[in-house]
Amino acid sequence: MQDKLRIAIVADPYIPIPPTGYGGIERIIDFLINHLLEEGHEVILVAHHDSTAPVPIIPFSDQGSKLKHIYNTITISKLRKFKPDIIHNFGRLAYLLPFLRSSTPKIMSYQREPTLAQIKKAVSLSKKNTLSFTGCSNYISNQIKPIADVVTIYNGFPIKTYNPNFEVDEDAPLVFLGRLEHIKGVHVAIEVALKSNKKLIIAGNIPDGELKYFKDHIEPQLSEKIQYVGSVNDQQKNNLLRNASALLMPILWNEPFGIVMVEAMACGTPVIGLKRGSVPEVIQENITGFICNTAEEMVNQVDRIKSLPRAKVYQTALQQFNSKQIVDQYINLYLKKLHQPTC
Repeated sequence: MQDKLRIAIVADPYIPIPPTGYGGIERIIDFLINHLLEEGHEVILVAHHDSTAPVPIIPFSDQGSKLKHIYNTITISKLRKFKPDIIHNFGRLAYLLPFLRSSTPKIMSYQREPTLAQIKKAVSLSKKNTLSFTGCSNYISNQIKPIADVVTIYNGFPIKTYNPNFEVDEDAPLVFLGRLEHIKGVHVAIEVALKSNKKLIIAGNIPDGELKYFKDHIEPQLSEKIQYVGSVNDQQKNNLLRNASALLMPILWNEPFGIVMVEAMACGTPVIGLKRGSVPEVIQENITGFICNTAEEMVNQVDRIKSLPRAKVYQTALQQFNSKQIVDQYINLYLKKLHQPTC
């Protein structure tokens, strides 16, 4: 019989769990909590003070002080009263500082670029075999591997959230979904749509500091053919993705994972992406989409979208990225760490 565990999960302090709009990492934490509860485990969450997850919550304070990270670390130290079997951190590595010398197993899950100097320091300070890491892609894990214990556990999607569509209209639009900033390549998506003579729907929030980018590179291109619909909730996202001919992922940076890619696949929608970061790991070439080196290659692949059976896209995503499978991998890691000697 599987051990029933007392698990402490630490999130970043900025977005509630579950999120109501943008929040990729927060969605991973949400389905992790739900599956852990279904398996009979006990969970406590340290997260944004507006979080409504169905578990005991230690809220971060709502303050903007320069000392906020110190206050957040003090908040996390309250977990001592809970006496968790394991601490699973999705926030800053520094949040684990109060527990580094304890014998409690700790897992730091990187959903962003790791800072290797901090990892080295944390490993040197921690009690032997009590601190380990996960990366959301091999792109992330391979950076950590030379200096610390790490495994790759991909992100995924909760099956019930998405309603796949295996037949779309001949004139179904391309979709860009994500933050509207330069590194996400929204302007490249517009270029691909225009050159392939396809309609493009752009959805997502405009981050602080990116309004000029929006005004200079996106807004002037908006038309009946290139539409911006703003931020979308989960239901709107589902409708947008399932009725798209393809998701464009024209990233200009090394995306650690890109959850929107598997969300699109969960709707049966293929992905056309640039070969950066985790894209070559998430997309299966000629099965769930196309991996390209340039915008021109993306244009050429738009014509090949119909060669990818949408049912196959969905089934492939279901086999590799469904939330139950992802959570089972985390549980197996918890058990491995709990039974590993620390001296």
